[in-house]
Amino acid sequence: MRLKELLKDIPMKNRNRDEIPDIDILGIADNSNDVRPGYIFIAIREYTTDGHDYILDALHKGATVIIGEEDLELEVPYIQVDNSRIVLSRIAQFFYGFPDRKKTMIGITGTNGKTTTSYLLKHILKAAGKRCTLIGSIETIVNGVSIPSKNTTPGSLDIYRLLHQSQDDFIIMEVSSHGIAQYRVEGLSFDYCLFTNLDHEHLDFHSSMEDYYQIKAQLFNQLKKDGVAVINCDNPWGERLKEDLEKKGKQFITLGQGKQENVQILYFDLKNSSCIVTIEDNVFSIQTALKGIHNLYNAIMAYKVAEMIGIPRNQIFLSLTDFRGIKGRFEMLESEQGAKVIIDYAHTKDAFFYILSTARYLGAKRIIHVFGFRGNRDTTKRKDMLLTSSGLSDTYILTFDDLNGVSEEEMLRQLSDLEETYGNGKGTITPDRTIAIKTALDVAKEGDWIIITGKGHEKYQKDFLLPASNDHEAVMIAQSISYLPIKRTSRSRESELFTSDIYFNR
Repeated sequence: MRLKELLKDIPMKNRNRDEIPDIDILGIADNSNDVRPGYIFIAIREYTTDGHDYILDALHKGATVIIGEEDLELEVPYIQVDNSRIVLSRIAQFFYGFPDRKKTMIGITGTNGKTTTSYLLKHILKAAGKRCTLIGSIETIVNGVSIPSKNTTPGSLDIYRLLHQSQDDFIIMEVSSHGIAQYRVEGLSFDYCLFTNLDHEHLDFHSSMEDYYQIKAQLFNQLKKDGVAVINCDNPWGERLKEDLEKKGKQFITLGQGKQENVQILYFDLKNSSCIVTIEDNVFSIQTALKGIHNLYNAIMAYKVAEMIGIPRNQIFLSLTDFRGIKGRFEMLESEQGAKVIIDYAHTKDAFFYILSTARYLGAKRIIHVFGFRGNRDTTKRKDMLLTSSGLSDTYILTFDDLNGVSEEEMLRQLSDLEETYGNGKGTITPDRTIAIKTALDVAKEGDWIIITGKGHEKYQKDFLLPASNDHEAVMIAQSISYLPIKRTSRSRESELFTSDIYFNR
């Protein structure tokens, strides 16, 4: 593609349009390692790296055009712009031929429920014979091939490349607030945008809940002319979104328990994982194999989108009942003692509430909750998470999650301060996550529920005492051994911390 074509709608700070050389562009890269001869290299400022520092490397590898934000003089054409991220998205969209316009695009945003809703919807569409690409936090599936995900929402260049490669008719995409704020979905147009909910989260990135909401709401400006929003209005931010979209003249479908909602929820039956809803004066039951009121909201949302796409109602019902869930999302295991073990990604107070209250409603004799907090992330939500757990569980064990550069000693101090200030005497602290899980398994009896939250499907970022790479493996290994190694020769300081009296003198 010719450079003049790619740049025709791009505002430039240092060049007139007649100064742009008429050269052929063979590819685009925002990482100098991906540059090939004939490529444009677009320098992006990240949080830990700056693409401008890699311009010389890109030139060495054959880049024929450089785009960036700094005022530079180079031996090849250099285009200075105000925002490299926006330019990257626009150039990628044009280079790959606006692939989103040729697909049915479904974007799902919200604090909780994005992943489960996306997999439910993919399952329904696949059962109906539809080809689906899925882009999300666990994996990206394109043309039936799965690739592990690095971020919930990939960079814009990756997105447009994936859409170009996809031979699938439907694209289901989890859209994070980071992805919106960082222009990763810039220029994309959607047939359906779904709003699951909004909860206290990511306020280390967003300045306030209002800012968090405003970023999420931007996605709905990207609906196609006849696009439809689907909104959970049992969340106050969903009600706000409905009012905002109404003022803009956007089409939307609402769901919730209010009589005014398009899909009114009349009754939840958690024991049978079903609910009674009314749509256009028709009353019927929606049932899913997934447990919890939160998953019923996810199922209703997936149902409504599938119905609008044209999938027959009975076929949707069947698909919802034979969907068996996702690894790390209310994943249920059984302990040797007869206790139920739930592994879930939950990391907000609302998510805690839904999971813990579901366990109680389904007859848990005791609830043992194992969870922690991520280092260098939103600390303002920790109090409410701890209060929710202490109010709904019988006992909880505070442990390590990802430390993200925070020292073990500092994280242990933070956990101790939280427990001392907001704990109610039910909890203990066991820094090693695998030992915390083994502790819960050892004390649990038949009929108890062990809820392990925070990591879900994710791999551990550090080594723990038991040789597990995730919570699922930790449960399996913890049940297979009756003793614990006291010390690791290569990490004796960690072993002292991990095998503290908190565990052995419980």
